[in-house]
Amino acid sequence: MAAIQNDWLDALQGEFRQPYYKKLFQTVNEEYRTRRIFPPADDIFNAFHLTPLRDVKVVILGQDPYHGEGQAHGLCFSVRPGVEIPPSLVNIYQELHDDLGCTIPNHGCLVKWAQQGVLLLNTVLTVRAHQANSHKEIGWEKFTDAAIRKVSEQDRPIVFILWGRPAQAKKSMLHNPKHLILEAPHPSPLSAYRGFFGSRPFSQANRFLKAQGIEPVDWQIDPIEEKEV
Repeated sequence: MAAIQNDWLDALQGEFRQPYYKKLFQTVNEEYRTRRIFPPADDIFNAFHLTPLRDVKVVILGQDPYHGEGQAHGLCFSVRPGVEIPPSLVNIYQELHDDLGCTIPNHGCLVKWAQQGVLLLNTVLTVRAHQANSHKEIGWEKFTDAAIRKVSEQDRPIVFILWGRPAQAKKSMLHNPKHLILEAPHPSPLSAYRGFFGSRPFSQANRFLKAQGIEPVDWQIDPIEEKEV
């Protein structure tokens, strides 16, 4: 695993010393040694690498990484350029278009959001190939809960976007009245029509940020030239 180097290191230092994290580290290392695991080990902490704690203005929570070949790269809902856009992200892009009029890009890489302070955090950070939720309850949830609490403790306005029940279960950890919490069904094709479409999270987040004097997020994901994809 590529070590966290930015201000998240200080924020999460206490977790790295905990017995559960030592066990988690050993389990994950063994999994990578003996099985096909996603994302690549150096990408596990990309959400933290790309979005320092001091820069977080929006949090989007996912569940566990995509388990198909070449998809996961450490940011929830995101895939690398050149990889087919997964169904949930197709629906996110559709809502983004309907909400803000953004054009739908030809790839699923959300690094641009992460670099603007959108923490794209899965609650579980690794997965076995083609086995969804295979690393559930090995310790990642405790670690990412600690990260969510650290964000919640920031004494400044932050937007938490909680899609689906697993993400909404984290609401009980969010107590700061300065924050905005937006809830909707998950963008999965199984649930998007139950209220995800029409929930307008992107415009709501930007309205809130602007009202607080914070630079809004440019949600438009720029297309990539076909020859580059």
